[in-house]
Amino acid sequence: MQPTETDHITRSNFLDPSTPPSLFTLTFVAAMAAVSMNVFLPSLPGMALYFNADYHLVQLSVALYLFMNGALQIVVGPLSDRFGRRPVILSGFAIYILATMGCIFAPTIQIFLGFRMLQATVAVGMVISRAAIRDMVPGERAASMIGYVTMGMSLVPMLAPTLGGFLDQLYGWKANFWLQSLTGLLALALIWRDMGETSQRQFGGFRAQFRAYPALLTSPRFWGYCLSATFTSGAFFAYLGGAPYVGSEIYGMEPSRLGIFFGAPAAGYLIGNFLSGRFSIRMGMTRMIMGGCLITAAGMALSIAIFALGAGNEYVFFGVMILVGVGNGLTLPSANAGMMSVRPELAGSAAGLGGTLMMCGGGGISALAGMVLGDGQSAMPLLWLMFFSTSIAVLSMLVVLRRERTLGLR
Repeated sequence: MQPTETDHITRSNFLDPSTPPSLFTLTFVAAMAAVSMNVFLPSLPGMALYFNADYHLVQLSVALYLFMNGALQIVVGPLSDRFGRRPVILSGFAIYILATMGCIFAPTIQIFLGFRMLQATVAVGMVISRAAIRDMVPGERAASMIGYVTMGMSLVPMLAPTLGGFLDQLYGWKANFWLQSLTGLLALALIWRDMGETSQRQFGGFRAQFRAYPALLTSPRFWGYCLSATFTSGAFFAYLGGAPYVGSEIYGMEPSRLGIFFGAPAAGYLIGNFLSGRFSIRMGMTRMIMGGCLITAAGMALSIAIFALGAGNEYVFFGVMILVGVGNGLTLPSANAGMMSVRPELAGSAAGLGGTLMMCGGGGISALAGMVLGDGQSAMPLLWLMFFSTSIAVLSMLVVLRRERTLGLR
C-alpha cells in the first residue's frame, strides 16, 4: 500500500534515505533541468564566435536538448515504474555530470552538441519529482503540491540567465558549464542522502509498462492535458530559441543585460505557480489549465498589438513575457497532475510520456523560432509563432471541455 499524504509528512526526515524525499530535494532536482536549459542562453552569441559557427547552428543546442529531453522521458517513466524512482534518478544525474564536463572540453561545435544532447539526462529530475509527488498524494492535491515545487524551481530560470550573463562577461561561456557541473554534483549528493524510494516496484516486466501506453493514448483527458501543456509551454520554448537573438542582434544587448531581461517569464511563472498551489484544489485542474492557456494567449496578443502600433522595444518584448510565465505557471502543474491521474498506477509512465510529447513539441517550436527570425530586424515573427502555439492550447482545452460535458466526466 502506498503511504498516504499524512503518513508521508510524518515519516519524511531530511537527509534520511530510508524515508520519502523532502520538498526541498524534489524542488532542487527538478530545478536542475531549468538550470541546464537556461543558464547558458545569454552566451549563445559568444559561443558562436568561439566555435566559429553560425548562430543558428549553435542555437540547436536548445532544440536538440529539448528533443533528447523528450525522447528520454518516454524511457525514464517506465524505468522508474519498473525499477523504482531512486536508482533511475541517481543514474541520470551521474551521466549528466559527465556530459557537462564533455561540453566544457569539446573542441568543435559538433562534439559540443553531442554532449549537450547527453546533458538531457537531467530530465530524470523533472519526471521523477512529479511521479514521486503522485506516489505520495492524490490528484488535485498533487497538482497543488507540484505547483509549490515548481514555484520554488521557477526562481532558477529567473536568476540563472542573469547569473549566466555575468559569468559569461567575467569568465567566458565555459563558466556556465562549470556551474552546471558543480550544481549537478550537489544534486547527486542530495539525492543519495535524502531521496528514499516512493514507488513499489512493478514486476510485470519493462515491456508491460509500454503496453500500458495505449490506455493513456486513447484517453481524451490525457490528450487534453498533454496538448495544453505542450502548446502553452511551446510559447516559452519558442522564447528560449528566439529571445537571445532578439536581445543581442535586434536590440544590441550585452550578455549581462540580456541575462537580466531574459528572466522576465520566470517572474510570471513564480506568480502562476503560487496561484496554482493556492487555488488548484478549490478550482479544479481543468479550470486552472484553461485559465493559464487564456492568459498566455492574451499576453501574446497584447505584445503583437503593441508592436503593430510601432511602440515595440526590448522593454515591451521582455516585459509582456511575464504573462507567458503566469500562464505556464497556472497550466503546467495541473496538466502534469492530470496526466498522471488518468492511470495513477502508471504515474511514472504518464509523466514520461507526457513529458516526451511536451519536450519534443517544444524542441520543434524552438528550432522553428530560430528559422522564422532568420537575419531579420523584427521580433514580430517570433511573437506570431508564440501566439499560434498558445492558441492551439486554448482550442485543445475547448475540445476537451466539450467532450467532458458530453460524457459527463469531470
